[in-house]
Amino acid sequence: MIHYTVMPLDVVMEGIDKLEANHMEIVMNGITMQVQPMNANQAAIVRIISCNPQDYMHPEYAPGRIIEFHPTI
Repeated sequence: MIHYTVMPLDVVMEGIDKLEANHMEIVMNGITMQVQPMNANQAAIVRIISCNPQDYMHPEYAPGRIIEFHPTI
């Protein structure tokens, strides 16, 4: 990623080491997505990871939506 700014790098990156990203990737109905678990069976969609443009057209998989899933080991 390239980030152009007039701000010093230490100001831009301040606090980056304190971020907690408890995201996980799952595949649901053939669509790979990054989700943030809320509890054992629910998660909020963070983003879709797909090369197929049609996958982004499903409103039920929009970022911010809550989905139910059953994690497998």
